[in-house]
Amino acid sequence: MVAVGRLIRARGNHGELIGEIYSSQPGRADKLREVTLELSGRQRSVRIETIWMHDGRPIFKFAGIDSIGEAEEWAGADILVSAEQQVRPGEGEFSHADLIGCSVADAAGPIGVVKGIEEYGSAPLLIVEAVDGREVLIPFTRAICREIDVAAKTIRADLPEGLLDL
Repeated sequence: MVAVGRLIRARGNHGELIGEIYSSQPGRADKLREVTLELSGRQRSVRIETIWMHDGRPIFKFAGIDSIGEAEEWAGADILVSAEQQVRPGEGEFSHADLIGCSVADAAGPIGVVKGIEEYGSAPLLIVEAVDGREVLIPFTRAICREIDVAAKTIRADLPEGLLDL
């Protein structure tokens, strides 16, 4: 099983959940039909009844999760699919799942580890837990992220001056 996203929190009182999909491919969430939810060692296979977008995030309604209380039980869960269902990125593209866990370094040394990715319509932002414990946002652009080796889980960056001070 491969994580393709996560559920953030319950939305409304009919069992819907706000999610995040680890893909830059538009409409990736719409292609999901059957998934497994995993949270703290618990797993549940579910069929997706509906998916709709709100503020750039998918809203999921799963069969059998019909109340806010049931939805809250799965907030924070990973959304898993079988490896065969995973959409592989094209040449020069990277899935969010591939980037999460990568160590980021620049010429001065280690910066931190990618913990997540945020997208707001322009270049995605790598959410990096810096070696000093701070959270740092690094634009995921070719001008900044010069070498990406997902097999080795490393990213070599050329950061603009002052970025780490923000």
